[in-house]
Amino acid sequence: MKKTGAIIFIFFSFQHVAAQTAVVKFDRLEELMNSKSDKIQVINFWATWCAPCVKELPLFEKLNAEKKSNIQVTLVNLDFADKVKKVDAFLAKKNIESKVLLLDEIDYNAWIDKVDESWGGAIPATLVINPKNGKRKFIERELQEGELQKFLAEVE
Repeated sequence: MKKTGAIIFIFFSFQHVAAQTAVVKFDRLEELMNSKSDKIQVINFWATWCAPCVKELPLFEKLNAEKKSNIQVTLVNLDFADKVKKVDAFLAKKNIESKVLLLDEIDYNAWIDKVDESWGGAIPATLVINPKNGKRKFIERELQEGELQKFLAEVE
């Protein structure tokens, strides 16, 4: 019996672990955007119901896996806070490992300009910040393969 328990424990220890969603207010996101970290911040705004958002998620996952040492990928989900279990199930199904925050702020007009003055509120949207030199790049559309690397180079 102990042997069976040990085998089951080992099996589940090596299983893929999806990201868990933290429900946050804008001030937490603002801290991230103003971070003095050594890592470039890549912050993507998305929702489970947004097809272009879901389509580009693998680009961020790939970046997260390849550049963890010098880039912090944060996926900011804009579904309603009471849908956090649905978001977690979605993340597990898609094997998302990046850091995920669910932004619990219903009044988008109160915080969108604080992310970027040019943002009209459409998603997907991505903000790339280099805390070392203060350079920022904001993109309000779906990204294609290779574009993320181009935007990273622009802020380096």
